[in-house]
Amino acid sequence: MATPTGPGQARVGGDPERAASGAPGMTQEETRRRNLGAVLRHVHVHGPTSRAELTSRLGLNRSTIGALAADLTAAGLVTEEAPTSGRRAGRPSLVVRPRSAQVYTHALSVEADRLRAARIGLGGRILDLREVDRPGGMSVFDAIGPLAGLVRDMQRAVTGEALLVGGAVAVTDTTRDRDGRIRIGGPDEPLRAAFEAGLAVGPGLVAGDLADIAGLAEHVRGVAVGVDDLVYLHGDLGVSAGIIVGGRLVVGHRGHGGKVGHMVVNPYGLPCGCGSRGCWETEIGGAALLRHAGREPGGPPAVVEVLRAAAGGDRTAQAAVRQVADWLGFGVANLANVVNPGVVVFGGSLRDIYVAGADTVRRRLDAMVLPAFREHLRLRAATLGRDAALIGAAELAFAKLLADPLNVGAAGRSRTDPTLLADPLNVGVEGRSGTDPTPA
Repeated sequence: MATPTGPGQARVGGDPERAASGAPGMTQEETRRRNLGAVLRHVHVHGPTSRAELTSRLGLNRSTIGALAADLTAAGLVTEEAPTSGRRAGRPSLVVRPRSAQVYTHALSVEADRLRAARIGLGGRILDLREVDRPGGMSVFDAIGPLAGLVRDMQRAVTGEALLVGGAVAVTDTTRDRDGRIRIGGPDEPLRAAFEAGLAVGPGLVAGDLADIAGLAEHVRGVAVGVDDLVYLHGDLGVSAGIIVGGRLVVGHRGHGGKVGHMVVNPYGLPCGCGSRGCWETEIGGAALLRHAGREPGGPPAVVEVLRAAAGGDRTAQAAVRQVADWLGFGVANLANVVNPGVVVFGGSLRDIYVAGADTVRRRLDAMVLPAFREHLRLRAATLGRDAALIGAAELAFAKLLADPLNVGAAGRSRTDPTLLADPLNVGVEGRSGTDPTPA
């Protein structure tokens, strides 16, 4: 896989919250728009922030911050209010708040067993969330109609003054052909166009792989905030990874990458639906856990039952958890030796399996990961749960607004830059931690 870059894309991992002031080659208007974006990104990620804090964190002077905040207020994107607590000498610094209830995106997800839609406000606040079951065999294209119905239902509750600034959909990346064979791919241009036409969420809809988008969410608002090198593992129909290196999402050709579930870890293992044998996902998913526990194939409830039995002392269930956890650690160790992440996050169906077998996973890593890579590696259970894909989709949908806050109308009219998903961390992550300001 490679890390694609596009025009105007800046690395943000080690350079968060950089505001511009007379930067070489930038016009005064370009500098102003970039600084408006820096202010809006900060309150979007961190929440209500006083003018004084923005002055300190962004490295701009008080009058500049005041003018920028006033512009964003006039555009209807933020409000400014006096602080409600604390008494300090002198005039209190106004608090800048995102208008979460009025400025929003549509965030959608096509998951293994359900379809979900949310209206998410500026600042990451979930305003409305709806979902329906996804019947077995329903194609991604067939899911567009039910999702459109969820969107229409949500829109009935929207007031006239609210502003829709975009939409994004996270799609589980593994589908099956009619003969049952797994087809590996991801959202492509025809699918994106079909979603855009069928969902009526405005042009510029972004479509991406669910693991990539859920990983982005955990990076911006979840357990991996402030970590620039991480691997997010998502178990669903299969196993995929969202990989962030140096603050950038790493994707493959045409955005189809991260299919770590098809690393061959056991050449003499079971056949995989992809046509290979011994793929990692045949050894670590819910199906493997049920198989080792001697249970009939089943969905998430059956997996939860085995995990509860293991916690309750059932020796067969405990042995099944250990075996699956050992294979989970085996694959993570290989990924750690290749990527050298600071954090590995376990999401989807892998979250509960990791929690139940964390000691076994860690022992496998201790035996296999290079010492220099192992000493800083942390393992974490995802914290955003099933909302991760929706939260990450909202971050993508807010991209154009955060990049150019006063060009709100264009955010809903123009098509999305195809490089956006390749570098989504350039919009909405700046401001998550640390400072490296350009002095005013």
